[in-house]
Amino acid sequence: MIVDATIHSFSLWHHFAHKPGFDALAYADLAASLGFSGISLSLNDPNYRHLGGREPERMERLRRHLETLAFSLEVDTSGTDPAHMSELLGVASLMGATSLRTYTRHQGTPAEMAEATARDLGAVMPKAGALGIVVVLENHEDFTGPELAGIVERVGHPNLKILYDYGNSQMVLEDPEAALDAVLPHVHSVHLKDHVMVRPEHAGRLTVAGVPVGDGFLPLERLTRRLLDQGLRRITFENVWAYSAPIRPGRMPMDGVVPGEGAFAFLEPPFDPARIVLDQSRLAPDRLVALEHDALLRGVAVFRRILSRLGCEGRWRRAG
Repeated sequence: MIVDATIHSFSLWHHFAHKPGFDALAYADLAASLGFSGISLSLNDPNYRHLGGREPERMERLRRHLETLAFSLEVDTSGTDPAHMSELLGVASLMGATSLRTYTRHQGTPAEMAEATARDLGAVMPKAGALGIVVVLENHEDFTGPELAGIVERVGHPNLKILYDYGNSQMVLEDPEAALDAVLPHVHSVHLKDHVMVRPEHAGRLTVAGVPVGDGFLPLERLTRRLLDQGLRRITFENVWAYSAPIRPGRMPMDGVVPGEGAFAFLEPPFDPARIVLDQSRLAPDRLVALEHDALLRGVAVFRRILSRLGCEGRWRRAG
């Protein structure tokens, strides 16, 4: 089975922030050295975050470098404002990206957020279709699986799909497997990562925390098997060591969710910084970079083993 194994730039966010000379080109080279066949690149701030600037020359330079590596490219933003999305669709096209990921930034009740998000996306999908770019809406700490699927079905455009994140449903107290049940027919891409839960007495609030892939409690192999059985052939690895997010206010546990059990099991102290960091300010920048690199390598090794057990060994390079 051929799988297009790619990596997200968030996997190296401390490298981008603190390692001298580490830029999008260095990131692509590191991804190639690890055997990946493409990258996802965050453009999620006014200066296009991990691209490092908005200049067309910078975009063209990366595009040429990725062509040399025979790499695929996906790009990320956030928010669904039509003017912003139109701008980023143009950037994605210029860079040769196949998809543009986003998530809502609307506030209000889930129903109000869903209505506003669908309205925005309906306005920009004709441009996405004309450019041949898939817009992928992520379950990003905001919507449950049924809510996200409802938005995509309401818009009803063939170029609007879903990015299923293995752990983000936990922020709305939804089981990751239940979330996948709801969105599976619409999934275009995924973020494979790993999480633990942290008790309020240790993190201030009930919190989801990122750990190296394989060090958490998410059912990674079961989720991946279901996605492969559905026909997915692109899996994006995401190292989220040192990331954390609280449970969204107002959300109550959905069916089958018990904090402290299963995918929602608590990690108990003492907390080893090689596994979990809840306060990054306590670590020096060079220490953050070193720990992130170690977490990346450990996680990639687990990722390879998961793919191997599922019949994808030695099939990292891009198909076709």
